[in-house]
Parts: sequence; structure tokens; C-alpha cells
Amino acid sequence: MTTPNPQPFPFIAISGSPYERGLQYGRAVPERIKRSIGLYGGTLDELDLDAREKARLIGRFADEIAAFGAHYLEEMKGIADGAGVSLDDIVLVNARTEIVAQARREKNKPEAEDDAVDGCTGAIILQERSSTGRVIHGMNWDWRAECAETAIVLRVSRDDGPNFMTFVEAGALARCGMNEAGIAITANYLESERDYRQSGIPLVLIRRKVLEQRHFAMAVRAVAATPKACSNNMMLSTAEGFGIDFECAPDEAFPIYPSDGLIVHANHWVSPVALAKLKDAGLLGDSFYRDWRVRKLLGDGKISPDDLKAAFFDDFAAPFAVCRPVLPNSAGDLSATVAMIIMDTTSGTMDVAPLPAHCRDFTRYSLKDAPVSLARAAE
Repeated sequence: MTTPNPQPFPFIAISGSPYERGLQYGRAVPERIKRSIGLYGGTLDELDLDAREKARLIGRFADEIAAFGAHYLEEMKGIADGAGVSLDDIVLVNARTEIVAQARREKNKPEAEDDAVDGCTGAIILQERSSTGRVIHGMNWDWRAECAETAIVLRVSRDDGPNFMTFVEAGALARCGMNEAGIAITANYLESERDYRQSGIPLVLIRRKVLEQRHFAMAVRAVAATPKACSNNMMLSTAEGFGIDFECAPDEAFPIYPSDGLIVHANHWVSPVALAKLKDAGLLGDSFYRDWRVRKLLGDGKISPDDLKAAFFDDFAAPFAVCRPVLPNSAGDLSATVAMIIMDTTSGTMDVAPLPAHCRDFTRYSLKDAPVSLARAAE
């Protein structure tokens, strides 16, 4: 993949019943959905899984999803029908972290140390530090560079709860995003020795559950109390003026509260309680300075959305920087900061730039209005 001039992420608005929403979704971006399936289906092929093994692994997680919420599986069926693919393919996209990792474990093929991982640097700026007086919540998503051509921004109108908007890989139900109740979520990769010792709800579905909540307490509960198969860091905020970070092991969640009006997190465990109880099995070297760099660049004064963007553009220690350019890993795959996402939950807007190390063009997506192009961010 070479994308010197990446295009804005497609915007899709869907409504109706779960199946109807899925059908609209699948019909809107079938090619992007097929690319998502190809990325992770190809990884399973590289791990030498035969059709029976694939069906067994995917079926296991489909059962977990159905037990968590039957409407999620209905929406996935709609996506599959709309895109002309199998339901198993859509379940794979929605549980790709868990399915690929479990396949690696079963085949005794650990991921190479410098392979692309679902990284990220995230930040929440509370009202007392925000120059706008509103909560600012954002992240850089570090993953496979090809996802610049698979991701979309999805706006979902629901009859049974708050409408929401999510930046997401095509075919999946959620990644990061916000809802009209002012609740937002981003997430960062974490790893521990407790991973994949128990069954659990795929991370995508937990994030989706958060976006369906009217009340922040229920969003917190969805993150902290839902059993997981693997570790993950999830950052939650509310437009009412609060944010919290949860470093999640599969069976336990460790809260991190704002300090001096903000939270910044990368991809290593920082909770003293967590570090006393488990082993950090991820240890991404750049993680240890990415969060430090963002805090340093944000400084001690008031912080604007543009200030957060500038911090997320940081190229200290490039190419393994807060903002990572496209680069190959040991397997020949390409990794990068796929997108920069900055959310204002009060206004219900999300500014997104594709491959920000190569492109500073943001599009503003809204819970209510059509997308608009923004002026290019300062170099």
C-alpha cells in the first residue's frame, strides 16, 4: 500500500431496526468491508487454519456475542447480507483481536516483537484545562496502514437509545466514538500474562455497549464489569465534565483518575495496583515516551483542540513516534498512525485525519450535520 494522499474516511448514516441498520451499512461500503475481511482472514490463512478450525473459533465468539446481546448478531447479519459476505466473516471483523490471538496461541505462532500492534496514544482534557470550557477527548490509532482504506465514520440513529457516531473498521460495530448523551470512548492496546485464559466479550462489543448508554455510570459499568478474553485500556469521558481511564485485565479493571485536569495513556500499564498484581506482557518500547511527550507538549496552561492535535502530530524519536509514518515491519506488513481523532462531546463533533504523519487534512463529522472539510492543520 502506498497512500501519499489519503482520502477522507467515508461517512455512513444508518437507522431502523438492528438488521435494517446492518443492511444499510453493508450496502453502503461493501468493498471496504471485504478489505477488512481480507486483512484478518488473510492472517488466519497465514496461520494455517483450515476451514473447520476457522469455523470453530469464529463460532465460539459468535456465541459470546449472541449471549451478550442478540441485537448485535442481528446487525452483523444485516451487514453480511448487505455486503454479500458470510456472517462468519463479519464476526471475524468484530472479534479480530481475540480470534487472531487465539489462533496464534493454538498454532504456537507468537507475533514477532516488531509486528504491528493495535497501539494508540489517547488523551482526555477536562473542562478546567480546556480553552473552550468543554471536554476534549482524542487519540492516535496505530495499526495496519491498510486500514486507512478500510475504516469509516458511522452514524447510527436508534429507536431504543441515544444515537451515536463511531470511527470504525468497515464491518465492525464500534471502535472509538461518542453518543448524543455526551459519552465518549477511546481504547489502547495492553497485554498481560492473564490474556486468553478465559472466555470473554470481544472488545468491539464492549465499546459498542458504552456508546448505547444514556448514563455515564452504565458506560463505566460496561467497561469495568464485562469479562474480557484479553487486556485492553479504555478511556471514558462525559460532556458533564469527568473522565476516567480503565486499564483492564480480562478479569479485573484498574481505574486511573485525571491528574491536573487531564489523562494521557499509551500502551503500557501505569496503575500501581495493576503493576503489583500482573505482568506487562506488551512492552512496546515507544509507549514509554509517547504518553510523556504528549503531556510535555500540552504544558501547564489551557489546552485547545488544536493544541491536542499538535501534540498528537509529535515526531520525536521518529519513526516510532506519537505520530507514526507508514513503515514496514518484520513480516512485511505496513504499520502507521492510521488516524487522528479529536472529539468534542458537547458539540457532538469528531475531527478525523487519515494517516496524519502524511496528511494534515481533517474532516469534521457530526452527530447532526453533514461532514465538512477543515483548514489544514499547521505544520
